[in-house]
Amino acid sequence: MAINRSAPLRPPKAPNLLNAPREGYNVNYFDQYSNVLRLYFNQIDNFAAAVGGNNGGANIQFPYIAASDSTSQYATGSNTPTKVAWNSADEINGWTLDPSGYASPDFAGVYNIAYSLQLANTDNAIHNTNVWLRVNGVDLAKSTSKFTLQARKSALVYNFVVAYSSVVFEVAAGDEIELWWATDQAATSGGATGIYMQAEAAQTSPFAHPSVPSAIGSITFVSALY
Repeated sequence: MAINRSAPLRPPKAPNLLNAPREGYNVNYFDQYSNVLRLYFNQIDNFAAAVGGNNGGANIQFPYIAASDSTSQYATGSNTPTKVAWNSADEINGWTLDPSGYASPDFAGVYNIAYSLQLANTDNAIHNTNVWLRVNGVDLAKSTSKFTLQARKSALVYNFVVAYSSVVFEVAAGDEIELWWATDQAATSGGATGIYMQAEAAQTSPFAHPSVPSAIGSITFVSALY
């Protein structure tokens, strides 16, 4: 679906007022002076109407990032913290996505991060997975969510859980935001059974549907810092 991206809203800019003539009353000068002010006040009125109307928020841009990863991801070991990978910045404004796996904002503020991880359990036993945030290499307090995956249904039919959570937190410009996970039983590619994050390409059979990323995440602006 095509998205209509209108031109950014331009704040009004103070005009350069005309210098008054040295002689007395000058009709042309006052006409030009009034016209300059009229154009400036029109800018202010248009800006106020665009921002202050019922749908004024539609004309304002905020920093945001939406990212995903198209590959299956495996923990580096059981009970071993592992960074979530991201190989695509799907939508981005005022943020940078570093190839090493962290996102960094251009502007400080209060942000909301939401993520969705496609967890799969290939083992014939129940296992747990924890997911949390790190900022500048330090674990963010109260950011952990715990997910329990039931045993697989059969050797070829795994158990799946979409691990979703969101956290609101303060961010400084240039901070490095990472998502980390760990499981008590890590699967390996083509080897040990356990938990991993599964990615799946777009399918046409038995029904058509888009691809399934192993990880989807977004960080959106909530408020300025005070």
